[in-house]
Amino acid sequence: MSTDAAALTAQDLEFLRRPLYGFLSVAGGPLPPQPRPVWFEATAEGTIQLFTGPDTLKVRRLSRDPRASLVVAAPVGERERWLSVAGPTTVEPDGADDLCTRLAARYWDLADPARAAELAAMRAGDLVRIVIHPETVSRYVN
Repeated sequence: MSTDAAALTAQDLEFLRRPLYGFLSVAGGPLPPQPRPVWFEATAEGTIQLFTGPDTLKVRRLSRDPRASLVVAAPVGERERWLSVAGPTTVEPDGADDLCTRLAARYWDLADPARAAELAAMRAGDLVRIVIHPETVSRYVN
């Protein structure tokens, strides 16, 4: 395992551009963090972003304590590899709709009418963008 103070490497970004699930954990609350699988996007600026509804539990917890982490692992059948990013977050009111559309195209076949309808339903609701600003990046490549 290696840890880099805050920077995602070119190899990290290549790995994160794959349609893999990330497991998001947010701080706050009386219980230990409860990771949730999420779609995500690594940006050219080295942040990680995802979208959600503005009234979700994760947004409420992040408003009290903005720390979060995301862990992404290679799927079964590949050599063991994972990446963990942790740092403060911001909740942004703009850009979530476009992010939702990009990620749906990355994870789903939008030629499927059922998936296209699901995307339309997601976009019909209010969305915000959560941005993780990495302070710690840990990785393991076997």
